[in-house]
Amino acid sequence: MTPTTFRPGRRAVVAAAAAALPLLGLAACSSDTGAGPDLGGGGEDEGDGDSLPQADALASGPVADESAIAASAWATAIKEKDQLVRGGTVANQVFSLASTTGDMPTGFDAGITQLLAKYILGEGGEKKVEYIDTTVETRETMVQNGTVDCVIATYSITPERLEVINFAGPYYLSGTAIQVRAEDKGSISGPEDLTGLKLVTQANSTGIQAIEENVTDPADVQTLPDNESCVAALKQGRADAYVLDQGVLLGNSAADPDVVVVGEPFVDDPYGIGLSKDQPDALDFCNTFLQEIIDSGSWESLWTATVGEVIDGDAPEPPVPGELPV
Repeated sequence: MTPTTFRPGRRAVVAAAAAALPLLGLAACSSDTGAGPDLGGGGEDEGDGDSLPQADALASGPVADESAIAASAWATAIKEKDQLVRGGTVANQVFSLASTTGDMPTGFDAGITQLLAKYILGEGGEKKVEYIDTTVETRETMVQNGTVDCVIATYSITPERLEVINFAGPYYLSGTAIQVRAEDKGSISGPEDLTGLKLVTQANSTGIQAIEENVTDPADVQTLPDNESCVAALKQGRADAYVLDQGVLLGNSAADPDVVVVGEPFVDDPYGIGLSKDQPDALDFCNTFLQEIIDSGSWESLWTATVGEVIDGDAPEPPVPGELPV
């Protein structure tokens, strides 16, 4: 069996993506989640996954019929190499976090990835994933040049990104939200409270447009390269609030009690699976996969075990795969 492995993105890809940035406009989603823990590497001593939060969801995950695999050149190629290569991050406690014990990553996006691998590769396929680090600057390029089979990384669907890649989904509906220091949570609850304050968001993220369209006269708007830098600016008092999509901010709060998410999301932020336009069959295949994990109950089970641990209430109605909200 091919074990779960991790490796960083390639420098050549970073350079190519940087050159392509002027063509892309704003980044379509939550950005780089910052430096994660020491990823180590997979190996034959990797855990069996039974103790993972998403274990029940993975156990109930469907497996595609051989005819469905054969009908998709994209899925057939993954089946033949016996491994799914996913672009994303493993530094968000709620959506995708690397294990420190050699087991599979945990979180909602990690679970979607593992369910997709099982769907294509069969029982045990959830362990046959290579996780490649991506950033806002490299994601589209990695999809386009085939470095990764897909990107699953709190990846917002926007018109700008749809010009260069395809998106299956949405598989999750998030929204732009606000994070503050814990001691300030009583004074800020929405964008109307951000007037005159120092704000921070990630460079090339949807947070920039959200601030421009929803915040009146902020004192300052800093754009920093990654999530870790933005959290540091907030905690050190260089910013009064951090604006980005809720999925990333919830991960910060789960990992650090000194920062909290306040109010409700104020801009819709749908997440999708990033796919190459050169492999159009992948789009239908992944939308079918998403519908099957919804129908099997795996989606709800995964949400409850991950996002449901930091958001009160029952699991929401899942979005309809293929009905893009942009």
